[in-house]
Amino acid sequence: MAWSFHGKAQLGGLLLSLFGWVCSCVTTILPQWKTLNLELNEMETWIMGLWEVCVNQEEVAVCKAFESFLSLPQELQVSRILMVASHGLGLLGLLLSGCGSECFQFHRIRWVFKRRLCLLGGTLETSASATTLFPVSWVAYATIQDFWDNSIPEIVPRWEFGDALYLGWAAGVFLALGGLLLIFSACLGKEDVPSLQMAGPRASPFCAPANESNDSFYLTPRPRNLFI
Repeated sequence: MAWSFHGKAQLGGLLLSLFGWVCSCVTTILPQWKTLNLELNEMETWIMGLWEVCVNQEEVAVCKAFESFLSLPQELQVSRILMVASHGLGLLGLLLSGCGSECFQFHRIRWVFKRRLCLLGGTLETSASATTLFPVSWVAYATIQDFWDNSIPEIVPRWEFGDALYLGWAAGVFLALGGLLLIFSACLGKEDVPSLQMAGPRASPFCAPANESNDSFYLTPRPRNLFI
């Protein structure tokens, strides 16, 4: 099967969106959103995520899930909701874009309808990117604010960026690139849409051009018993 530029753009958008969606799911599960190292005990490291907090002591991790959603900081509460919404938007966008791509061949689906599916899927992927980048950036901003808070004594340990934040930023970028590429491929396909107006009107086999007068053109019935 020969791939056109339109099909290659769709395939690239789908792969980028899929990779970004997987990275976003992994980001939500990982507990390394924040890390804290104790100076008194260098062998002990605290990590905090959206669902639990863990303590690593000499390669042994002890984790405890958060007991109440309302007890979490505001940025973590909003991050939970937005990350779950991002997964739903990303998955729905992948399904719609896949049905609208050239890889999915189904004779009952019109080409114009497939292009609209691809356009809608790309829009959902960009929305998933926004709902991924916003909570990750908010948690990073809150971490920076707490780190440079002068009201906290210097002896108190400070939370720092975890590896999950960097993965979340990468997931948001991949989702954005994939969604924009899908939208670009859908807009690119407008030039290939067959137009009925370009075909021109067809005359009936029982009609033939007849008289021309006053720069007008009309059709008159052709006799059935006419032989040439």
